[in-house]
Amino acid sequence: MKLVVGLGNPGNQYNFTRHNSGFLALDFYFKRKNLKWESSPKFGAEWLKVRAADFNATEDVIFIKPQDFYNESGRAVRAFQQYYKIALDDIVAICDDFNLEFGKLRFRENGSAGGNNGLKSMIAELHSDAFPRLRIGTGNGALRAQLGDTDFVLGKFTPAEREQLPTILSAVETRLDDILS
Repeated sequence: MKLVVGLGNPGNQYNFTRHNSGFLALDFYFKRKNLKWESSPKFGAEWLKVRAADFNATEDVIFIKPQDFYNESGRAVRAFQQYYKIALDDIVAICDDFNLEFGKLRFRENGSAGGNNGLKSMIAELHSDAFPRLRIGTGNGALRAQLGDTDFVLGKFTPAEREQLPTILSAVETRLDDILS
């Protein structure tokens, strides 16, 4: 079984912010696949379990959007991982990365958090960094320098960036399909 984690912050005020790239990617994916989120207070996440046969995947997949804030996302991930006994290398995190050029995707099988607090939380809760992650580049050096890191990641995409989102999210969808097949 695979566990796909979209990192973001709960609440409408965070919609279309850079830090919610993981949520945005999974919402786009769900829309394209005609899937619907369920809520789980027990696990602290919006989630859906999809059978492999219904999804053209090699194994069942659980998708989650943790409903703790970004820096505490690891709690929900650990809850699903322990309950469903999911191996670390079957957990895929999708997150933003302001050190990557806007729109660039980077997939790694494991590694450090690289300054991403959502990944830091997952690493702390799972006691390991041995899980794959798909980073979505949100880099915009001039704007980041002007706003500072916190305001940058919690800021909304610019109109020019929003125009590019469908293309970027389609690339994430393709990459995620490849990872799950």
